[in-house]
Amino acid sequence: MKEFTNINDILDFAIAREQDAVDFYNRLAGNARNNDMRQIFEQFAREEMGHKARLTKFKEEGIISLPKEKVADLKIADYTVLDPERDDMTYEQALVLAMKSEKAAFKLYLTLSEKVDKTEHKELFKQLAQEESRHKLRFELEYDEYALREN
Repeated sequence: MKEFTNINDILDFAIAREQDAVDFYNRLAGNARNNDMRQIFEQFAREEMGHKARLTKFKEEGIISLPKEKVADLKIADYTVLDPERDDMTYEQALVLAMKSEKAAFKLYLTLSEKVDKTEHKELFKQLAQEESRHKLRFELEYDEYALREN
């Protein structure tokens, strides 16, 4: 992982990763084979844009509200094979890729929460990790509903 010298370096890195996620979900939405799949990926692109906006606001103002809750983890993403992103992905392959992406984002924010000293910075990254965990759970549930039950 990149070495950071201050909180602004960390926030810049996290903001860039959120933009990557927005671009990723927009690409998946653009390649969707049906309207339901397109809407799911567009929704996640909007949520990742919200994460980016929250990080940007925190960087500018240092203010954040931090609700706390535990999120279930089905661990499906731990047992799936990652395919590279491509235009002809099936719905199942896109879900697996999305689960892996959300898991990576979760790990990123958890790691970042351990690299900062201030409590408010730790809490910001822990909250973002929790939200990415929720995203992964939504994809795992979708995968369970459509991919696992059809096989």
